[in-house]
Amino acid sequence: IEKGMAIVSGIEQGIYAEVEKNIDFEVVSELSQGERYYKQKMNVEELRKDAEKGEYFSYMAGTASYMKEHYCIGGGVKITLKQMDLPMKRGLSSSAAICVLVVKAFSKIYQLNLSTLDIMQAAYQGEQRTPSRCGRLDQACAFGTKLVLMRFDGMDIEVKRLLVRGDFYWVFANLNASKDTIRILADLGKCYPFAEDEKEKNVQFALGKKNQEIVQKAIVYFEQGDAQAMGELMQEAQKVFDEYIAPACPEQLIAPVLHSVLNDPVVKKLVYGAKGVGSQGDGTVQFLAKDREAQGKLIKYLREERRMDAYSFTIQ
Repeated sequence: IEKGMAIVSGIEQGIYAEVEKNIDFEVVSELSQGERYYKQKMNVEELRKDAEKGEYFSYMAGTASYMKEHYCIGGGVKITLKQMDLPMKRGLSSSAAICVLVVKAFSKIYQLNLSTLDIMQAAYQGEQRTPSRCGRLDQACAFGTKLVLMRFDGMDIEVKRLLVRGDFYWVFANLNASKDTIRILADLGKCYPFAEDEKEKNVQFALGKKNQEIVQKAIVYFEQGDAQAMGELMQEAQKVFDEYIAPACPEQLIAPVLHSVLNDPVVKKLVYGAKGVGSQGDGTVQFLAKDREAQGKLIKYLREERRMDAYSFTIQ
């Protein structure tokens, strides 16, 4: 199996909380969505049981269980969720973000002095204790808005900061449709470690050798500040995904809402390129706008005409 590669950046949206030392693991939510309260003793077995339920607070419980099991911490934490402007279940790593938040809470309260890679590892292991089977990419939100190259070789990851010349005016939007990330990842996971037919071979090719080619080109375009070439590369990446990967989970990856936006003539005039995000499906779409003015016009169009939650993100 070829090594995995991806270029990733955190975005400006996130989850914000106040944390304090506590005997138990306690979460109080002041958010307008989701459940309001969770409390469990700092008992690994009980926390893991809650994680396995796949409920609203399961990601946090799984991560707390990992921290208790692997670090010398005298008690728990109380986390008060104050604000969240990061869309949930849209392929934007919201589950990874909440796991990273929990790890950072324990690290700060108990002065664990964890490195960013340590935080990513703990957050990943915490998420793995839930029914979710997300990969290693999502935890890169721990780096913040820095652009990094990640290489994946089994459980080993390598992270490298990338050089960027020029400005890249991104827009991403919540398609306000539905996707089942767990189903997508389960179906794609069936293609590994051994490809049993042509469909599974295509997935391994697209996520292996072909992906490496695309990522290497993207590194060059960032270094050259060539936004137009980057946009064309995004179009190529989407074509590869549709041809080689989507057939492995057609119910989710045909994605009619996503493709209606990608093919929208108004959108095409404003962007160099566009593609789906993460495991794709009708979750989130990303665009590379031609300039700052086009970025603003695109956000206005998506919000007012397409009724989508759209956000700007500029890499400078």
